[in-house]
Amino acid sequence: MANKKRVYFTLEAPGADDVQVLGSFNKWSSRPLKQQKDGVWKTWTNLEPGIYEYRYVVDGSWINKPEAEVVENPFGSTNCVERVA
Repeated sequence: MANKKRVYFTLEAPGADDVQVLGSFNKWSSRPLKQQKDGVWKTWTNLEPGIYEYRYVVDGSWINKPEAEVVENPFGSTNCVERVA
């Protein structure tokens, strides 16, 4: 079994009330992020090496992290990509 690595999911959304991350790593289930004092929302999980797709939901709207690598998804938009070595 491969060694898992801690992966952080962060998003700058200082005016948001609720931020969730959903992705292939958690079967597209909601995982809440916690807002930090600087307005950045953060959570982490341990993942095995691989390539994962994910998106954020901010106050009910799907968004991508602006600087993330993206791939097309079957819904006519894109998903962010997280590569775990």
